[in-house]
Amino acid sequence: MPTVIVPVGLSMGPRYRYVRPPDPTPECYEIHLGDDLVELDETEAAVWAAAFVDAERHAKLAINRKSLIQLVQTAPKPEPRAAEIVDDLIARGLLVEFDPEGDLEPVFRRHKLLPLGQGLGSTPDEPHLHRIGFANQPILAVPNDTYGIWSFSFLHHDLWAACVDLADESEEEAEGEEVQGLTPEGVAQEFAMQLPMLVSTSCAFLDRLVEP
Repeated sequence: MPTVIVPVGLSMGPRYRYVRPPDPTPECYEIHLGDDLVELDETEAAVWAAAFVDAERHAKLAINRKSLIQLVQTAPKPEPRAAEIVDDLIARGLLVEFDPEGDLEPVFRRHKLLPLGQGLGSTPDEPHLHRIGFANQPILAVPNDTYGIWSFSFLHHDLWAACVDLADESEEEAEGEEVQGLTPEGVAQEFAMQLPMLVSTSCAFLDRLVEP
């Protein structure tokens, strides 16, 4: 499966200068990343924000480095330095690439998932799916295990630990039954399929792990 790319961090918006008359140009744009506020200029912030734009394609795992660069290069205000800026954002930890069917442990151990939005539960017609949204309006629906990680991942040291915990719980539930428990790798791969959609819709955000 092709590698996907998703944004990391939480937008804190523009920061303006304390001047009179007011300067309409932001001094910078701030992104909450780990224990830091990262400052981006207008162009960098626009490229980072472009990684959120197409939630529908994120749901299909169709957004990667190449398509993101193409999106920025063909925007109403094209950015000729798109490839350079994307590489820089990756190097700074503001974008992350991963293969949803590959070895996810190294990436998941470096990040923490924090839920945003509102948990809206399941429906009688689709009890296997749980909805997440805002102001009581569903934005997306995810499988039960993904919903569980989305709900409780903030309690864990990192995203991989959240997957391990869910796998351990399933093994305990399956003990003595014919049903085999889940593995951390299996949980991580299932969650990785939903992760781009969760982040692009702002129903969750990935944060850089802060080591003590």
